[in-house]
Amino acid sequence: MRLFYERYAGYLTAVCSRYVPDRADVKDILQDALVKMFSAVDRFEFRGEGSLRAWASRIVVNGALTSLRKKGRFSFVDELPDVTEDEPVQAEKVPPAVLQGFIQALPDGYRTVFNLFVFEKKSHREIADMLGIKEDSSASQYFRARAQLAKQIKTYIKEHE
Repeated sequence: MRLFYERYAGYLTAVCSRYVPDRADVKDILQDALVKMFSAVDRFEFRGEGSLRAWASRIVVNGALTSLRKKGRFSFVDELPDVTEDEPVQAEKVPPAVLQGFIQALPDGYRTVFNLFVFEKKSHREIADMLGIKEDSSASQYFRARAQLAKQIKTYIKEHE
């Protein structure tokens, strides 16, 4: 257990932090997830390199979503926004820690859908099923999150050039 914790705690904390910005909540979710992992380790199926990390990540993400749902922090919009791609965003010019801060500052619905789509590689249909929303709502939240992040990135780049 100690070796597992030493190897994966930092990564799992980062995964959880993508969904839940409050440090105390992240610690609580991570602790609950670790208890679930250690209690269910006999049900883990090794499927090659990376499967343990993926399994642990899924448990942490589900814990974060459950926490957000319990706190009633999701607010979703059903219509697609009018978003135009005027110029590509140069996110590589922004330090990763700053980008993480931008993502953490997104409204809960935006942040959750953005993370599930970008980092967990879920489709809008899968996200809609997971969150109990319409597929259009998932797409809308994602596009709004992208638009807000693009604006923040452009502002950051302007201020630091």
